[in-house]
Amino acid sequence: MPITLITGANKGIGFETARQLLELGHVVYIGARDVERGEKAAAELGARFVQLDVTDDASVNGALAAVDAAEGRLDVLVNNAGILEYEVTDGPTALRVFDTNAVGIVRVTEAALPLLRKGSNPTVVTVSSSAGSFWAVTNPDRPEFHLRAALYSSSKAAATMLTLQYAKSQPDIRFNALEPGFTATDMTAALGGGRSPEESARTVVRLATLGASGPTGTFQDESGELDW
Repeated sequence: MPITLITGANKGIGFETARQLLELGHVVYIGARDVERGEKAAAELGARFVQLDVTDDASVNGALAAVDAAEGRLDVLVNNAGILEYEVTDGPTALRVFDTNAVGIVRVTEAALPLLRKGSNPTVVTVSSSAGSFWAVTNPDRPEFHLRAALYSSSKAAATMLTLQYAKSQPDIRFNALEPGFTATDMTAALGGGRSPEESARTVVRLATLGASGPTGTFQDESGELDW
């Protein structure tokens, strides 16, 4: 059975990704900052819980050490944790957004690499955003053209680039990023609307379950590869 770790998985797209991968036979570890919420989500799904704050080195290392002790390997990592800020207010806000959305990916991926190298068909999926696509935000026909979220967009551009660079430096591990679609979650509540997390999670699951000959170093949505 594949061993999977999902960050920020106590709600939203991460939670639904966990549910769908469990149904496919994965052993799923839910990573969450809040112990109470994480344990509750894991219990509801029948998953396992590890406390994981992507902005904290000790927390990240502890979570991967726990997976190592229990499983000895990791087959799938889903970098899902993220935050959304609409306004550039000050330096500390910028640091907080980038620390979660970009640096957090580096922390978790670097800690996971030794375990992924022991995995079968190792795969990393990063939930990025077309809000970080230069093609999309400069295209008047795309909804991203009208989105004003400089820190979020910039940090997601970094997340996609990190995915590409990891794919190049780690050829034995598949790395792909995705735009999950506009989704109704706590993070997007202020915008209103959006489709269900269950629907958006399907793209994550598709990329998390690629065969050994599947693509790497791509940025995709539900329809295939996106320009970025």
